[in-house]
Amino acid sequence: MKTKEKISIDEFDGKRFQIRLVEPKADKKAVLTHYLHNIHNGVSTHYKKDALKILNEYLEYKEQDENISMVAEEALQHLLFEVENVPFPTPDNYTFKFIDLFAGIGGFRLAMQNIGGKCVFTSEWDKEAQKTYRANFGEIPFGDITKPQVKNYIPDNFDLLCAGFPCQAFSIAGKRGGFDDTRGTLFFDVAEIIKKHKPKAIFLENVKGLRSHDKGKTLETILNVLRNDLDYYVPEPQIINAKEFGVPQHRERIYIVGFRKDTGVTKFEYPKPTKKKVKFADIKEKKVPPTKYFLSTQYVQTLVNHKARHEGKGNGFGYAIIPDDGIANAIVVGGMGRERNLVYDHRITDYTPTTHIKGTVNREGIRKMTPREWARLQGFPDKYVIPVADASAYKQFGNSVAVPAIQATAAKILELIF
Repeated sequence: MKTKEKISIDEFDGKRFQIRLVEPKADKKAVLTHYLHNIHNGVSTHYKKDALKILNEYLEYKEQDENISMVAEEALQHLLFEVENVPFPTPDNYTFKFIDLFAGIGGFRLAMQNIGGKCVFTSEWDKEAQKTYRANFGEIPFGDITKPQVKNYIPDNFDLLCAGFPCQAFSIAGKRGGFDDTRGTLFFDVAEIIKKHKPKAIFLENVKGLRSHDKGKTLETILNVLRNDLDYYVPEPQIINAKEFGVPQHRERIYIVGFRKDTGVTKFEYPKPTKKKVKFADIKEKKVPPTKYFLSTQYVQTLVNHKARHEGKGNGFGYAIIPDDGIANAIVVGGMGRERNLVYDHRITDYTPTTHIKGTVNREGIRKMTPREWARLQGFPDKYVIPVADASAYKQFGNSVAVPAIQATAAKILELIF
């Protein structure tokens, strides 16, 4: 009987193995990687039963179908190496535990790990985002957080809940707007988790428009639930701009923090802006990017015409070219997200198109920012792996949080609960 040298997490998605499972688990790889990430601490017991069941079923399949023999301990060592040999492993001497909801590609996690945090649960339903998260942290997020079976995997005794939840309106039945009025929204799931696990602190991030969403009723309901139904001290939310925390991007987001009443916290000050002056040139590609990022002459003309039409109507819509000494507009998904952040790059010498375009490559050096430049605008270091195609990468970084601003705020939270 032969022994295979190693196994991989990816093999647990094999169709033949899936067919053999009596009860296939949608989140089996999430269970396994969460178990492995916590194997050296008490949190692992929360995942152990299901993780070992999945592993033993897999090893039985390998022996019967592929004549490959491997003991569970040996398999665990192979898988441990895979989840731990990543760009951003858990800090060896972590000082607090947190959970990462609506995790995206791990902006919150990166910020928390930078200040000594240990992630004990993460969820993100988008498959492409899961790929990026795994490539950098070695862990695969659980999927749909609205499902009770997924919520059941959240361990007890974590210190901080982090969530960048979507902005949704509530169907408010009464005047006050309480816990039950949030049913059917993703904030309800966040509130439900807070109610059950009662973390010492919470840290929520949302778009600036949450303040005015549904004439202010949405934010009012959120604050009422946190303060009155869940009994947390919640100071007034604050609009934080990423450009004030070391990245050249004008990105305003609303931050909501809260503290369990028994922590004794009755006052909170958001972090003060750093004095570091940054500009696009600080994050610009060191070498000229591939020609595919440079706009065609026809597309440039289309953008010029589009802007002229809107200016004629008194609107400010249209493309924008960010100078090297300037600050980028907020990077966003859809609309004119990329076109609002074009740049000049006169270093180009080869104008041969590498993709199918209408017209020719423009001679003015106008190009889109690259996904790596978008990553830098959000504060992601260059060793952060981008394993997906450009279209997905733009979406992921556009949806992410600005890591330095999150980190600065989290540090202020931790000062008060430890």
